[in-house]
Amino acid sequence: MVQRLWQRLGLTGITLELNTIGSADERRAFRDRLIAHFEQTPELLDADAKRRLHTNPLRILDSKNPAMQEMIEAAPKLWDTLGEASRTLFEQVQDGVREAGIAFRVNPRLVRGLDYYNATVFEWVTTRLGAQSAVCSGGRYDGLFEQLGGKATPGCGFGIGTERTLLLLQDAGRKVDDSPFAYVVHAGAAASPLARRVAETLRESGHAIVLHAGGGSFKAQMKKADASGARFALVIGDDEAAAGTVAVKPLREQGEQIAVPAADIVRHAAQLTAGN
Repeated sequence: MVQRLWQRLGLTGITLELNTIGSADERRAFRDRLIAHFEQTPELLDADAKRRLHTNPLRILDSKNPAMQEMIEAAPKLWDTLGEASRTLFEQVQDGVREAGIAFRVNPRLVRGLDYYNATVFEWVTTRLGAQSAVCSGGRYDGLFEQLGGKATPGCGFGIGTERTLLLLQDAGRKVDDSPFAYVVHAGAAASPLARRVAETLRESGHAIVLHAGGGSFKAQMKKADASGARFALVIGDDEAAAGTVAVKPLREQGEQIAVPAADIVRHAAQLTAGN
């Protein structure tokens, strides 16, 4: 799924890294070995490592501190603690990724900071963003639903760094325009419900819409509409609400403000989009 997203965005230079962190029992056994290793040279641990030593020592393996790299490289390997079932599962995961035609590398130091992860973990990384190398991270968490009081349910997922993805698009020379299609300006007891309906209707039809929040005069809201970069301001007052209309005002191009029936706003927006 993530690979398809990178392709759709036209992004290259993002590498998949895989690892397995085994089962909870295997991690507990490894955790004790890891703590014992780091306690041999406490003077080499930085403040973050000392804080994590007895709470989440696996995160120390992911440290980028140059002064700690030799000690980390000499640390016990989680792979040596894994049982046959965990090793077999990880081999199956790698086979599946190969079948999907996705290049990857196994990174034994890749761990996740949240305790509910188990087995497979992964990251998509890049060298184009300096120290902020991880663009997408995720993995498997079979025990999470049960911890929250539900039935035991296998699960997996991931999170993507939106800002980092936008930086990669900019680095690739892609124009990134996150300006909304329209900014909905509204004031009045009768106007606000119509404004919310208009905003949601347009969002459902695929348009990026900002609905003003926080009150304020029409003049103050129009300043925010202009600053948002929106192409149009959709103005709704009590008069518009009574008439069932929306005032459409161009903000980035020539044109007069016109009244459009609220029931026709999606069709009108489609015409404006087609005319670009």
